[in-house]
Amino acid sequence: MANQNEEYDVMTLTFEDGSEQNCLVLSIFELTDYEQDYVALMPEDEVDAEESTVYLYRYNEDENGEPQLGDITDEDEYEAVTDAFEEILDEEEFNSIDE
Repeated sequence: MANQNEEYDVMTLTFEDGSEQNCLVLSIFELTDYEQDYVALMPEDEVDAEESTVYLYRYNEDENGEPQLGDITDEDEYEAVTDAFEEILDEEEFNSIDE
């Protein structure tokens, strides 16, 4: 998925235990059904791994343009976000084959 030749924005996640994880911003996308933007993040140290973790969050920017992340707590919303991100992945895979 993440290609060494591509450049990604990096976002640092801070978890409840105080640990931090630098993540690549794979995609920011909107779901019109929820009138909300979402972000897909991959830990930077998993870029070359066979299997990697992808974090999905609600995404907004504050008045200063700083990213604000929110947990997706509704099961139906999370499923819709997961489906939308999988469609993005499928489209990227199709486009890379087409090139």
